Amino acid sequence: MPTRGTAADAMLRRRSYSSVGDEAPSDKELRRAIEVAGTVADHAALRPWRIIAIRGEARERVGTAIAEASGATGPDAEKLARKPLRAPLLLAVVVSPQPSAKVADWEQEAVASGVAHALTLLLDEAGWGVMWRSGHYTRSDAVHRAHGLEPHERLLGWLYVGSKPEKKSGRRTPIAAKRHLSSL
Repeated sequence: MPTRGTAADAMLRRRSYSSVGDEAPSDKELRRAIEVAGTVADHAALRPWRIIAIRGEARERVGTAIAEASGATGPDAEKLARKPLRAPLLLAVVVSPQPSAKVADWEQEAVASGVAHALTLLLDEAGWGVMWRSGHYTRSDAVHRAHGLEPHERLLGWLYVGSKPEKKSGRRTPIAAKRHLSSL
């Protein structure tokens, strides 16, 4: 299967970067990536998602909310509060379900997840390091408030975005497709 310059090439090349540098995409670059990512398959074109860009001091507010959500105190809370400072830009991925008799909530959440994955591919292709981080904090009241989410919205996690480090990320082990493909 040819892979040079194709979607397959982008997917095979993409890696998660747990550590990124201090540079981040501009708002203009980010808007373009979101415009493209927003073209994922979306039953009834509901656009049941939104992205919140978190930069600068706003990352500290998110960190404080994560620490509050954990119930930790002292050094443990301080460590948790610093997590969002690992990248200059966090993109909060929010599923914002739309009323629909045809499209179930789970399908709308799948669309939001698809947008997030497409964003990781597009940002990687543009030369940025990206890591999708999540966890039980995403469903906490404190984190919900810190992001200004509406009652019906859910946070799926954050894309931590920054310049790629000089050290390359490890090789990805290919999957054994026969273990994941069956026929009827």
